[in-house]
Parts: sequence; structure tokens; C-alpha cells
Amino acid sequence: MTDRVTIQTDDFDLSGEVAALRANDPRVGAVCSFIGTVRDRNRAEEGKAAPEVQSMELEHYPGMTEKSIEAMIDEAMQRFDIFGARVIHRIGLLNPLDQIVLVAVSSAHRGESFQACEFLMDYLKTQAPFWKKEQTPDGAKWVDARVADDAALARWGIERPNV
Repeated sequence: MTDRVTIQTDDFDLSGEVAALRANDPRVGAVCSFIGTVRDRNRAEEGKAAPEVQSMELEHYPGMTEKSIEAMIDEAMQRFDIFGARVIHRIGLLNPLDQIVLVAVSSAHRGESFQACEFLMDYLKTQAPFWKKEQTPDGAKWVDARVADDAALARWGIERPNV
């Protein structure tokens, strides 16, 4: 894989990643980034209180995950006028406040960066082969993609194949 995608247990540094993304490229006029973090609560089921999240464990399919995200970056490069993209996704045991994911995109203008960043994040939420298990006071529970995440991806003309 290239340095566009990294799956790791260690935390990441936003400023270092953005500096590397725009290094020595005078065409870059915009960088958009998104950082996802572990919340202490998950969405509530109808009629119930939102469950407390004590920790989250993320697993992936090595090789397949990176290849899948690389393909989506290639798709973003074709759809949007961007110069580069960087995705870091953490795996392993994470706690509330920990960073989970970084998506950063560079372009000449902000609009393309914003769109490509959102496109990549919508893909990651639904299509990338990650499995999340939340630990709550009631025990551990695997987390599924949400209908709202599927709808976000569908607006880009991508349907979730395994629905």
C-alpha cells in the first residue's frame, strides 16, 4: 500500500499529517480534515436511554481494508479535483476521547477538499471492512452501520452492496 492509507494502533498527529500532505506542493490552496473520536454515548434505541460507552474495540481484515480504502481514494481523485488524500484508521482498544480516524484532503480550492473529505468519510462509515465492538455497562455489543450512514453514501450514487 502507499502512504495514503495507514491502519494502526498508535494515535496520530493532525498537524504532522497535514504538513506531510501539503509538503512541497505549491498548488495546494486548501486542506480539509476530519477527525473522528470515541464518544462516551451511542445513539439510543427508540424509547431507551443512550447507552454509556466504556470502550470500543476495532478490528479489520489486514490487506483487504487498506486495498478497499485505496480504491475509494482513487474514486475520490476521479470525482473531485484534489491533489492528495490521507486516511489513518486506528484499531485495537480505544476509550472515550481517543481519536479513531483521520481523513485529510488537499486541493486548490476548499469546495473540492470539503466534498472529497465528506465522500471518503461516508465511505469509511459504511463500506470499509472494520468491525466495532462497544463495551457498555450491559456488556459488549457489535455495532452495525446506521441507516443514516447508508443514506449519506447513497447521495454519492453508491449503494451498500450487502444490505
